[in-house]
Amino acid sequence: IGHKWLFGPINSPTVLNAKFNLAQFWDGRAKDLKEQAKGPVANPMEMASNHELAVSVLQSMPEYVGWFKEVYKDEKITIDNVADAIAAFEETLTTPNSRFDWWLKDYDDKISEFEKEGYDLFKAKGCINCHNGFGVGGNSFQKFGIAKPYEKDTQTLGRYNVTKDEKDKYVFKVPLLRNIELTAPYFHDASTWNLSEAVTIMAEYQLGVTLTADETNKIVAFLKTLTGDQPAIVFPILPPSTTNTQKPDRN
Repeated sequence: IGHKWLFGPINSPTVLNAKFNLAQFWDGRAKDLKEQAKGPVANPMEMASNHELAVSVLQSMPEYVGWFKEVYKDEKITIDNVADAIAAFEETLTTPNSRFDWWLKDYDDKISEFEKEGYDLFKAKGCINCHNGFGVGGNSFQKFGIAKPYEKDTQTLGRYNVTKDEKDKYVFKVPLLRNIELTAPYFHDASTWNLSEAVTIMAEYQLGVTLTADETNKIVAFLKTLTGDQPAIVFPILPPSTTNTQKPDRN
């Protein structure tokens, strides 16, 4: 949901643990968080602004000018510095100390036998082939619908938008699974809000297998062990606008 309640064609990825992605956005068009931070500002369906206007608004407020000068040694605010500041904040949005992390450190009591069986299934069924590494995903691109054509969403072309290579149609970045129980809805098209349903869809369309209810429940139980400490965010008092601050267009 963006500017004036416009409904976008793709699900907003979580910013939690985004620093661990190999690239940003579902199609990987931004190489890092700094490049990604410039996108939503100028997207007509998101913030519907532009870089020049956004910078001028910040430049009109003395407090922001002072803060940027303190960090970047220049009173002139630039979109590069704005993006760098946003990226620096997003770097802090990690969720460490999950129960699974502790279990990997030999604290065997941190996850149950049921959850361990879910982890075993996660590996045995092939989920780990794509969802691996520190973020349990986020480090590769894969086609959505490897085992079976995915017909719920045919409008979003994924990686093809970046490469223009036919083989990259419907190829998306594999999402991180850390903190997955708290980051619904799921998939690039937000087609389900239910984690159990997401697991069964992945098994069917990506792996070509049908999970039993017990297998699904065990895998979901394992996925919930990936929930870690949530970042503590203190909301600052923002600088007030001035007579030089451009007012928003409500039309």
